[in-house]
Order: sequence, then C-alpha cells, then structure tokens
Amino acid sequence: MLLLAALVATATSSCGFAQEIPMQSPTFITKSKGSVRLQCNFKDVSEAFDTTIIHWYQQKANKSPQRILYFSNGKVVEEGFQAHRYLVEKVSHQKLCVLTINDIIPDDTATYYCAYWRSHRDAYVKIFGTGTKLIVSSKVSSQPAHSEILQKNHENETTYVCLIEKFYPEVIRVTWTDEAHKEVTDNVVQGDPWKATEEGEYSISTWLTVSAANKDKNYHCKYEHESKEHSLQTQEFKKPPSWEEDCSTYPGNSTVFNRDHLMHRTAYLVYIVLLLKSFIYYLIVLFFIYRRWAPTKHEGKKA
Repeated sequence: MLLLAALVATATSSCGFAQEIPMQSPTFITKSKGSVRLQCNFKDVSEAFDTTIIHWYQQKANKSPQRILYFSNGKVVEEGFQAHRYLVEKVSHQKLCVLTINDIIPDDTATYYCAYWRSHRDAYVKIFGTGTKLIVSSKVSSQPAHSEILQKNHENETTYVCLIEKFYPEVIRVTWTDEAHKEVTDNVVQGDPWKATEEGEYSISTWLTVSAANKDKNYHCKYEHESKEHSLQTQEFKKPPSWEEDCSTYPGNSTVFNRDHLMHRTAYLVYIVLLLKSFIYYLIVLFFIYRRWAPTKHEGKKA
C-alpha cells in the first residue's frame, strides 16, 4: 500500500532530506458519498510555504500517478479534470494544503499524493507526500474484530506472529516497535491482506524474528486502520513456572503460544487434508468397481 510514497521516501532519504516529506492525513478513508478533505502538512518542510507550488496526483490501482491539478499564487490550475469538484486551499499559519473532493463517485477510488519541487545540488527534485488512499464504497468500515500475537521458540531465536482479523476495507498499516517505541524493520516479514470471510472482511499477518539475546525484550505490534490505532505487546510480564506450557493468555489482548501448540494446529490441518484425500480416493475406487460390475450384471440379465 502507498508504494509510491515508500519509494519516494527511500529515494529522498538517500539524498539526505527525508524530513522534507509532507505528511498527509488521513492515511486512508472510506466513504460512500458526499465530500472528503485530504490534508497535506508542510510543517517539517524548510521551503517557504506561501510561495511553494503544490501539486496533487491521483494514482489508481495498477496505474501510474496522474497529476490532476496544481496550486500556484492562490489559484488552482486544472489538468482537464472536473474543476467544480476539486477545491484547494492553503492554511498558512498551519502550513497546510487541503484538497477537497466534492460529490465523490466510485471512480474517485485511488491514492492521492501532494508534491512539490525542492532545490538540491543545483537541481530540482520533486518530493511526494505520504499519500491518502480513498475508497468510495457503500460498505461500512469495520475495525478489526480480533488481534493477537503468536510466539514460536526456536533454539537460537524467537518468532512473533501478529495476526489481525476481520476488518474492512483492506487498507491497513502494521508496524513493529521495540521497548523504546522505535520502529523495527530488520527480520520483519509483512504479508498481504487476504479476504477472510464471505462478507468481504480481511485479515493480515506479519512476522518478527529476534535473536536469543533479545528474547526477554518487549515488542509491540501496532496497526492503523481508518482513524483507529491499536498496539499489542509481546510480553506483559514474566510467565510464572506454574502456568501451562501449551497455551498462555496475557493481558492486553495478546495470546502467546509455544512451539507445541503451533505444531498441534498444523497437525490438525494436515489430518483434515489427508482425510479429504482418502475420501476422494474411496470415491474413485467405487467408480471403477461399478464400471467393472455393471457390464457383468447386464450380461447376466440377457442370459
């Protein structure tokens, strides 16, 4: 999600001005009708805000970003789009640029980026904002119904699996942080959302692997969905020796499973698959027996 912003952030970081990226809010929004306001905050940008020309881009799924307008000297310059539906305003004292889209329609579903030109080493580089994804849908947004952290211990490392279930829309941001609330990116695997229910709700999981030296540290799995943020913690306190080894529930909506419990889950799924395969083989054998038996029965009736 928001792939363009991630690529731009990487590029600008290598150029030495990652802090110059405009921050957009909200990160994602779902609405069926009416108007939406997309904010672009320039408070961390050193360029003179009042004289900066601000561009707005629209990126639809599997397509490249297209500029829809730009704001210069208090005027909106359109790029052939519906002028009556787009309104841009600058709030100088807050260093905000706000794009309002009126009378939204399903075709407005896209990710929107603000952007500006920044001088760098006798040249100009276009810097994109973090992006806002807009989903126009009549389906009501729903927060995750369940979330938990699963733990699997190996000899020299521990793997935490953060599972977040049954939310809509599929746009969600999941990050890992350490005890100092710094984002952890090493040894993290991020899965894609998958449709978990017939009602169109989604689930997602992400993995964090830590070494044995860090197994006693606390880590947080944080997710942002629509306007809600929530954080799960891997360890709330030391587990007493008297607790069951197969399954332990900690406070804070975190569930920690050891290796045996995960193996039992896997074994159960394998058993179901083998049972289904045996049933299919049984049907095939019955079919061939019937085909051999049917002609013999027919000849007996003739005799």
